[in-house]
Amino acid sequence: MIHQFDLKVYYEDTDMGGIVYYANYLKFIERARSTLVEELGVDQLRLQSTGVVFAVRDISAQYLAPARMGDNLLVCSRVIVTTAARWVLEQIINRDGMVLFTAEVTIVMIGMKGSPIRLPKELRRISPL
Repeated sequence: MIHQFDLKVYYEDTDMGGIVYYANYLKFIERARSTLVEELGVDQLRLQSTGVVFAVRDISAQYLAPARMGDNLLVCSRVIVTTAARWVLEQIINRDGMVLFTAEVTIVMIGMKGSPIRLPKELRRISPL
């Protein structure tokens, strides 16, 4: 399953040169992951109210080409590893088919004391491609 998330680059996303500030790519892929999780039926607000939250355990990112103010971007996310306790995703940001950014992100869930929690069944059932 490949999840697609569209977004537009606004002034607030850029530096003084009109190029997307590097940390904002991480925000873009976070928005895409949050949308994916929601579309899979996981209510993050309900989980949070019980003291359970998602956390990024590991991330590897490559910045390949700049995005600029006004660009329309597409974030493609696909699960590459699913276990009871972690989810590894490949996330790619492109513009008109040109890859600008790639990341491999490991997601886990933790409880109020920072202890690991099993992923919700909605996420564990997703088979890696």
